[in-house]
Amino acid sequence: MPAQGKHRRSQSTSLRRGLVAVTAGGAVLALPVIGATSAFAAPAPQSAVAPASVAAQVNSAVQAAPAQHSVAAGETLSKIAREYSVSGGWEKLYEGNRKIIGENPDLIHPGIKLTLGTKGEAPSGGKADKSAKASPSAARGAEADRADRSERINAAPVAKAAPAAEKAVTYTNDLDGWIKESLAVMAEQGIPGTYEGIHRNIMRESSGNPAAINNWDSNAVKGTPSKGLLQVIDPTFQAYHVPGTSTDSYDPVANITAACNYAADRYGSIDNVFGAY
Repeated sequence: MPAQGKHRRSQSTSLRRGLVAVTAGGAVLALPVIGATSAFAAPAPQSAVAPASVAAQVNSAVQAAPAQHSVAAGETLSKIAREYSVSGGWEKLYEGNRKIIGENPDLIHPGIKLTLGTKGEAPSGGKADKSAKASPSAARGAEADRADRSERINAAPVAKAAPAAEKAVTYTNDLDGWIKESLAVMAEQGIPGTYEGIHRNIMRESSGNPAAINNWDSNAVKGTPSKGLLQVIDPTFQAYHVPGTSTDSYDPVANITAACNYAADRYGSIDNVFGAY
């Protein structure tokens, strides 16, 4: 039996040589083709993002930069400290800006620039979020600010100017002065009457004599003679005596005011009296 021949299949190479194809339009270079028996992974594209360590350094540099606030009219240290979440509150803010503020922390002028610490501290309140102004926490913050300001203001007593002493009014010791003083007392007590009405009746009854007395009429017969400028009997004087005046019926001011008080009760006013009353 004839021996079987051994046939050997030629091995195919993984990388085939490039071929040059000539066409009517020109030559095309065929690049090597990766065979099925060997494969290589494509290199991963490099990321354009900076390493985390670099970003951290950038953030750190931003936070280290000092932040400032320009004071607006009506602002206080307490309000600014809350808006920027300053650690240590308004005391810390004042301590760091004492040179520019001065010795009074309650007096900060609009336009001065305060150092707040670092820009990494996020502002709070109305400057960070307008909607926060309407929130309950913002309202409570505003109330606390007013209370804090009130405490600092009340802590500093303010001297009040002493009231000016009222100038004492003096009256002359004559008929004109007696009538004017009586009118002042009557005004305080709400008793009606005018200078003219009082003067007219005095001249008819006593001719301006405070010691005048009637010892002949019916009242005198009863033991109660008419006395003084307006000829008032004792029972009438006692019944209509005006507090604050003398209890002596001969006293000019006491006599006039008691008679006018009686006339107001019976006639409406001494101005309505034109005869014996």
